[in-house]
Amino acid sequence: MQLENKVALITGATSGIGNATAKLFLQEGAKVSLLGRNEDVLRSLAENKNSLAISTDVREHEECAAAVTQTLAAFDQIDILVNAAGIISGGTITDTSQSAWREMMQINLDCVFDMMQLCVPHLAKTSGNVVNVSSVTGTRAFPGVLAYCVSKAGVDQFTRCSALELAEKGVRVNAVNPGVVVTNLHRRGGFDEEKYDAFLEHSKTTHPLGRVGQPDEIAAGILYLASAQSGWVTGVTLNIDGGRHLTCAR
Repeated sequence: MQLENKVALITGATSGIGNATAKLFLQEGAKVSLLGRNEDVLRSLAENKNSLAISTDVREHEECAAAVTQTLAAFDQIDILVNAAGIISGGTITDTSQSAWREMMQINLDCVFDMMQLCVPHLAKTSGNVVNVSSVTGTRAFPGVLAYCVSKAGVDQFTRCSALELAEKGVRVNAVNPGVVVTNLHRRGGFDEEKYDAFLEHSKTTHPLGRVGQPDEIAAGILYLASAQSGWVTGVTLNIDGGRHLTCAR
């Protein structure tokens, strides 16, 4: 029970890495405020007595602020913030639309800033911490996903800068940088099932360990960074990617 008596707020909690993290945190004894837009999944997660499900569009500042307020009303404190909400779409420097660029930055980067700014006063009271979900694309350049790469590089630098600024408050800030993980991210980004299956098969060849990842594997890394085990770790961007960041394979 690594998170007993801790309160965590998780964005993107209704799918993929955020969902796996929410379930793991509950298993580890945390009280968890779950932010997402999938009402069915939220209802399912809300069946746990230690969870609070809040339908939230993280693009809307007022909804994010309300979620923080509801979390405090229910659990009295916030010890951990996990920013797991994110999207992906294809596009190069020549064909990425202005609207696609803005949406990518808004959801992948701006919302991280917004949630952190809202939560920092409360994290400072508990000597809490933040874990941001970035990507291997934050550290390596990949063709055809320009806005996504830039948004995740922004998350990485934001993680480092805020870790430096918040250290004096006793607040740690870290990030995980997954490789290809089996979630609905790429499907929602425009892949049909045939294309997605082919992408996963090809990805076995671009990750040195010879396979893609699972959400639970990333959640385990998030748990480590959020727990007392990493009490002297801050400003880290942790690759959990089967060695993907070590290679130029495409």
